Amino acid sequence: MGIRPARAGETLGAEFDFVIARCRAGHSEAFARLWRTLQPPLLRYLYVVAGDGAEDLASETWLEVARSLDRFSGDEAGFRGWLFTIARHRHLDWIRRERRRPATSPTSDVPEQPADDDPADAVLATASTAHALEMIRRLPPDQAEAIALRVIADLDVTRVAELMNREPGAVRVLTHRGLRRLAQQTSTLQLTNNSADGVTP
Repeated sequence: MGIRPARAGETLGAEFDFVIARCRAGHSEAFARLWRTLQPPLLRYLYVVAGDGAEDLASETWLEVARSLDRFSGDEAGFRGWLFTIARHRHLDWIRRERRRPATSPTSDVPEQPADDDPADAVLATASTAHALEMIRRLPPDQAEAIALRVIADLDVTRVAELMNREPGAVRVLTHRGLRRLAQQTSTLQLTNNSADGVTP
C-alpha cells in the first residue's frame, strides 16, 4: 500500500495509523503526506498569532514533531491537537525571545484578533484567505487565537480550552464575539464598496 498525495483541506482518515507507522519507520513519503495535509492550517494559525514569524515557527514545530513522534499516541484528531499544542509552545517561546531582544522597532507586533461561531463561513467566503487572515490578526489577541484554533486548526472547544488555559464556555464566548466582529467588519466593508460603486443597499 503506497502513500497517495494529499489534497487541500483533506484529512488522512482511515490512512492515519498507516501514515504514522510509516513516519515512525523513517519513510519520507509518509512524513511528506502528513506535512502536506497539516502545513496549510498550521501556517494560517501561526500567521494569525505571529505574523511574519509564521514560516520559521512552522519549521520549528515540524522539527519538534519529527523528534517527538515516538512519544505520540492517539488518533488523527489527537495528532492535530498535539501538533497545534507544539506550535503554540513554539510561539510562546518566540514571544519570550522577542521580549528579551533589544527593541529596534515598535514592540507591539502581536496581532489583535476576534472570534464568533456561525458567521465564520460567511466571513471566509466573502474575503480572500489572505485578507480574512489579516482581518483575524487585527482582532483582540484572545479572540483571534480562539478563532484560529477553532476555525483554522479545526480543534474542538475542549482542546482549545486546554491550550488557552480557559473554560470551554469562555472559548465559545471569545469565538462568538470575534466572529461577530468579523461579520460586522465584512458587512461595513461591503457597504463601503457598494457606495463607492454607486450601488444602493
